This record gives sequence, structure tokens and C-alpha cells, in this order.
Amino acid sequence: MLNYQLFPRSFGITSEVEDVINCFALNYEKIKSPINNLNSDGVLKCIADELKILKFKVEISKAKDDKIRVPVLFSLNNRIDKYFDADAVSQDGKIILEVEAGRAYANNQFLKDVFQACMMPEVEYLILAVRNDYRGVQDFSKIFNFFETLYINGRLQLPLKGIVLIGY
Repeated sequence: MLNYQLFPRSFGITSEVEDVINCFALNYEKIKSPINNLNSDGVLKCIADELKILKFKVEISKAKDDKIRVPVLFSLNNRIDKYFDADAVSQDGKIILEVEAGRAYANNQFLKDVFQACMMPEVEYLILAVRNDYRGVQDFSKIFNFFETLYINGRLQLPLKGIVLIGY
């Protein structure tokens, strides 16, 4: 089943975030793990049309011109010195979507996604979609426990309003 949780758990999901979750729900039969073995690009492709209806800019390929670059560091005359790529970005730039498959937990890709979202000046929400099951490992559950510890412990304060973890 499709799983999702907003962190911190002390407030509810906004309608804009809920709309993104619904993109996954509408396509769940095509993307669910472990039945379907899509890579992250395949999952993104399945939900891209719904995201575009929501006015999200969606990465359509790994080609340089198709990547979505979000500036994070500026230099003299407002030139962009550094940017990070995102899988999808809301029209207002406040929601970043990252879709992961096999590397989400095993290679700690979810931590890189959190770091990069925190560096993006306009971003308020990171929506991170991961497989519920990857080769017998419960990626969603393991990452859920990590975020739960992060937010309950309180020693590290993130500049985001929230992180939404979706398990497909």
C-alpha cells in the first residue's frame, strides 16, 4: 500500500503536498514495490503528467538541458556559482520532489536529498518518495525511523517546514 508521513508529525499536510501524494496514489498500481521494479526515472515518468497539471516543473531526462537546476550559491553580479538538481519543483519553488529507487537507503541517497533541499533558499517542503521494499529491505520503514529520530531528538534543526516521506 502507499504509505506517507509528514515530519515533523506536529502538524498536518498542506493541500499542495496532498496533491503531490495523490499523484502517487493515482499511479500506485504501476509503481508499487516490490511488484514493479521501476527505477526512479520510471516512477517519475509515471507521475509526470499529474505533476504537470499541478504546475510542477518535472525532469524529463538526464540530458543537461532537461535537468531542473535549483540555485543554491550566488556570486558577483548574481551569477549562479552552485546549483543542485531536483526531480520536480513546484511553480513557486517551495516544494521539491525527489524520487528514489534502489539507492534511497542502501547508499544513503535520502540524506543527500535532505541536505540539498536544505541548501535551496526558497524550499519549504521536501517530498521524498522511496520504495516500500527494495530487495527485501524495508526502505520506507528504515528511513521513517531515521526521520522520526531526527525530529523527536531535536538536536538538529532543519530550515524546512517539513519532509514528506512517501513509500511506494
